Amino acid sequence: MKTFLPKVDQIERKWFVIDAEGQVLGRLAVKIANILRGKHKPEFTAHLDCGDYVVVINAEKVVLTGRKNENKEYQDFTGYIDGLKRYTAATIREKNPTRMISDAVWGMLPKGILGRSQFSKLKVYAGAGPDHQYKAQKAEILVLN
Repeated sequence: MKTFLPKVDQIERKWFVIDAEGQVLGRLAVKIANILRGKHKPEFTAHLDCGDYVVVINAEKVVLTGRKNENKEYQDFTGYIDGLKRYTAATIREKNPTRMISDAVWGMLPKGILGRSQFSKLKVYAGAGPDHQYKAQKAEILVLN
């Protein structure tokens, strides 16, 4: 039996909307990364970008377990000497709540050209609710448990 390899122009891409309200950050990121990579499809091929588009809404309402809200740190480096800035998850949630989901998903994707193309199919919004700008794509609402 021959191994099936899908052609790049034959890959069908769907759009999914995921509501992050009440979801645990790490578990949500795993499911999003699998959809972006295409691991939920039977024709998944590791070296091809066969994943789907994901729109995440209500990013600021994602849940962190334990004491991660106070203890988990995000780092930024300005490029200058002594330019390492550290922020807690609570601060990041106030300043840029979409970063928490974006950073978690990026850490679960392959690094390189393939991972960057898969990551570009992720759209994260804080508090968009059902009104987001991708209504024309007729995105399916994906309920995660």
